[in-house]
Amino acid sequence: METVIAHPAKGRPREFCVDAALAAALNVFWSKGYEGASLNDLTEAMGITRPSLYAAFGNKEALFRKALDLYQEEKLCYIGASLDQPTAREVARHLLCGSLANQTSSCEPHGCLGVISSVACGAEAESIRHEVLERGKVARAALVERLERAKAEGDLPATADVEGLTSFLYAIVQGMAVQAGAGATREDLERLVDTSMAMWPSK
Repeated sequence: METVIAHPAKGRPREFCVDAALAAALNVFWSKGYEGASLNDLTEAMGITRPSLYAAFGNKEALFRKALDLYQEEKLCYIGASLDQPTAREVARHLLCGSLANQTSSCEPHGCLGVISSVACGAEAESIRHEVLERGKVARAALVERLERAKAEGDLPATADVEGLTSFLYAIVQGMAVQAGAGATREDLERLVDTSMAMWPSK
């Protein structure tokens, strides 16, 4: 755990925990999106001044990228675990259930940080939108590769459209994120997962 000593213009230096400050910033971005999170929102939640934020993290864009790293490491670990499931059906269910759990946690903001920040970005935040989308492409490519392997192994029908199935899963995950952010209950989203899996192709 890293501690930074911030040096205000006057008075004694003030120490703060970088990890705790970054976690607080993540919650602000997750709740409000990149553009919706003001510097005042961020510094208040992080418990630091603007000069301390700049000294420890750089500008707002750099802070968001660090928050996105933390989000992927801590909140999206279920994606890697999904790819390790023994069958394509279990890959899909694990992915959807992991997304549901992430988006409906009672102790964190609802919705998906990536979806919020890629959809709700104007021209001034285009680089942020690009960053989020590029990271998403990496995860998508890994899912396509896993489903292609399932098809080659006979776990999916020979006629299965792997790209289409991947787009289907992404559409469900993104749709759940939007619905969770709009107040959908866990039960509502569980029903969506069950319906999605009922449509999953069988051999």
